[in-house]
Amino acid sequence: MIQIKQASKEELILVQSIAQRTWPDTFREILSPAQIDYMLNWFYDIQHLEKQLDEGHIFLLAFEDDVELGFTGIQLNQLPGQTKIHKIYILPTAQGKGVGKKLIQKIKEVALAKDQKSLLLNVNKYNEGAIAFYEYLGFKKIKEEVIDIGNGYVMDDYVFEMKL
Repeated sequence: MIQIKQASKEELILVQSIAQRTWPDTFREILSPAQIDYMLNWFYDIQHLEKQLDEGHIFLLAFEDDVELGFTGIQLNQLPGQTKIHKIYILPTAQGKGVGKKLIQKIKEVALAKDQKSLLLNVNKYNEGAIAFYEYLGFKKIKEEVIDIGNGYVMDDYVFEMKL
């Protein structure tokens, strides 16, 4: 049975570990190995994750039989009444088990409890599997954006929204 729990500061190492085991598979056809390394080292540095936690981000971990399967990182009221899903990754071996759906359901519960009106997330324009998943769950594409992340790299994304 899949369980979702809020991550403590000490459990951010699990967030980092899941990202390191997920990103190469998720992005190997989309990003260069150098960009994957750059983004992993920046976004999933423990100090960076701790800073996000200190700033009010919430990290949720998905487990089955005490084995981590995936995670999400969210920020309530990133814009008034909107919860931003900054990160959501499921281990390749755990995909297809409903982990993503359970994480999204938990995000909705947390957001609704804080009177949020919608969920927002960015997804790489070329990540067709993720796009199909979010559309299946009821997210709608609302815009496109290119974000300069330094070192000559950009994030070329769609922004999706789900009204609550």
